[in-house]
Amino acid sequence: MKPTDIGDPEYFHKVVDCQYACPAHTPVPEYIRLIAQQKYTEAYMVNWESNVFPGILGRTCDRPCEPACRRGRVEEEPVAICRLKRVTADNKGDVRQYMPQGPFAPNGKKVALVGAGPAALTVARDLAPLGYELHIYDEQRGGGGFMRSQIPSFRLPEAVLEEEVGYILDLGIHKHFNHYVSSLKELLVQGYDAVFVGSGAPKGRDLDIPGRKEAAANIHIGINWLANVAFEHTSKIGRRVIVLGGGNTAMDCCRTARRLGGEEVRVIVRSPFAEMKASPWEKEDALHEDIPIIDNHVPKTFLVENGVLKGMTFEKVHAVYDDKGKRKLVPTGEPEVFYPADDVLVAIGQENSFPWIERDLGIEFDKWDMPVVNETTFASTHPGVFFGGDAAFGPKNVITAVAHGHQAAVSIHLYCSGRDIMERPAPYTNLMSQKMGIHEWSYDSLVVTDTRYAVPHADKALTLTDRKKEVELGFDLPTGFKEAERCLNCDVQTVFTASKCIECDACMDICPTACITFTPNMEEEELRRHTRVLATNTAQDLYVSAPLTTTRVMVKDEDVCLHCGLCAERCPTSAWDMQKYLYKVTKAEGACC
Repeated sequence: MKPTDIGDPEYFHKVVDCQYACPAHTPVPEYIRLIAQQKYTEAYMVNWESNVFPGILGRTCDRPCEPACRRGRVEEEPVAICRLKRVTADNKGDVRQYMPQGPFAPNGKKVALVGAGPAALTVARDLAPLGYELHIYDEQRGGGGFMRSQIPSFRLPEAVLEEEVGYILDLGIHKHFNHYVSSLKELLVQGYDAVFVGSGAPKGRDLDIPGRKEAAANIHIGINWLANVAFEHTSKIGRRVIVLGGGNTAMDCCRTARRLGGEEVRVIVRSPFAEMKASPWEKEDALHEDIPIIDNHVPKTFLVENGVLKGMTFEKVHAVYDDKGKRKLVPTGEPEVFYPADDVLVAIGQENSFPWIERDLGIEFDKWDMPVVNETTFASTHPGVFFGGDAAFGPKNVITAVAHGHQAAVSIHLYCSGRDIMERPAPYTNLMSQKMGIHEWSYDSLVVTDTRYAVPHADKALTLTDRKKEVELGFDLPTGFKEAERCLNCDVQTVFTASKCIECDACMDICPTACITFTPNMEEEELRRHTRVLATNTAQDLYVSAPLTTTRVMVKDEDVCLHCGLCAERCPTSAWDMQKYLYKVTKAEGACC
């Protein structure tokens, strides 16, 4: 193998598994160390720079970082990265002083933002300090998009939403709320230099089976029903409720129904329980609130008598998999099952809907009626029109929408500056030694067994009677500190200098995971078989040095390294060093410099 190019900004980025897995590439270990140092305001701002909504995401994020967490390779549970984010939000001081302060010198460019969800708000946050005149349009009464209309208050208190959305809207954004954009053509003739579409995926899928029309008064589309509850148009529901669907929206629907009078609430889903799209913790919360989840049941009919919904019938199925792992639901042959219901909430998916975008504008749509959007620049086929969030590639989550917003803002800034939007700016990186003495580091490198700490919940006897009472209480400061200490500091890299190595093998002897090997060089596939512990995870790289004096090479399997620093402490010549790697995705402010 060729020697590893550690100068490539993506090499060490990939080793920081949690940050690499985060769509917005939040420097996770950096803010967790600040929590351990009780620097909550600084930790909040590290988050705000990347993910924009630390308090919101600290409660609602889908947590793509946690399955990637290296602690999960040492113990069963990863670091509670998401809930530590909330620690920064709950305990921060005055953060406005560290945020951009308007008014900003105008640059003469004007941009329209359609939809005030997380993607559009991120674009606004990035472009406002650069002097853009920004106009944001939304049919709701305030900013937040689906964070306001679809995430229940018992998960996301309105005060937290208002605070973090307010940080952005207070940057001098021109707000057009309670305003539905009915024509993109009309918007384009208003002199905007660019338009960003972040209108989400506002259409819930329906279920066309016998009895649907007859029982229409008591069958509700999940996302619409949640919005009606959020805006207090709906305040009650029947005693017996069926929720159809297995995603996070279904979990929000069933838990909200419990708070609005549903005494017998059931979630019924086609797929096996383990394959439901809902996050594991969302399912756990529903079960904790005494909501049964009935899997492997396919809806067949709505049963209606004298115009009144009585319930639903279902066919029992089981999952069968072919040799490629593709699933097929096969009827078991058992009799159909009936479940009584006064109301049914349909939460079986969401779709995009663009009736307000005329099809003669030059914006190309694909066979699924989705706009054709460049995955790097988020540009449509119409110059100056960009998409992001759910409107770009379908329903995802808040953190993905934020990531889209950052990149779309870069593109808009390049476009309005007359630059090629494909010339993406490089990320900002920094590599700094953590050495304080011969055998001492400026971070806590000790690896100990430490199981994940549980986040306390309010008594369900209280939360089930008040839909606005937050269920999760968050970590207190001592527990937050202990959870932060579980982080393995994966951004502190083991940097090897081949010219200093005397091949004493001391680092190899002391390594607790046997991730270091000195061996003759060979091709990667063969090299992976010659490491002290087989390097089977090809998704993570091997760190290969330049040839040493004996012509051997040092090979380190990045997948199993714990960043404990023992190799660097043991090395007699300082061939190993522990160096903190900071990686920040370039924002719009750096796009034209």
